[in-house]
Amino acid sequence: VQLQASGGGQVQAGGSLRLSCAASGRSITRASMGWFRQAPGKEREFVGGINWSGGSINYADSVKGRFTISRDTAKNTVYLQMNSLKPEDTAVYYCAADPGTYSRASSGSDWYDYWGQGTEVTVSS
Repeated sequence: VQLQASGGGQVQAGGSLRLSCAASGRSITRASMGWFRQAPGKEREFVGGINWSGGSINYADSVKGRFTISRDTAKNTVYLQMNSLKPEDTAVYYCAADPGTYSRASSGSDWYDYWGQGTEVTVSS
């Protein structure tokens, strides 16, 4: 599976961005998809994930209520809608795929077998 993340950019605090993660080479229909981010000088952290069916979506506390994950099976794409952005959301965002029909997307990066290249998000105050 090849994952291509896109949609990053620069935005002012309070603004919105929508990131996309397009998969190719293999369907992600039966995979959990996760979004992670890594800020400069910090470790990669879990942002949120959606399980294979879309029936379970979980978020990190820091983004809960502001970010929304969705998936379009027909387009083999997962989205991360980010609203009310804060400067502390500045990071490189990565999407990742965890093949398997699990009930819940894992928050641990070790579970994910495939990673996109990352897309940079900069939020200015």
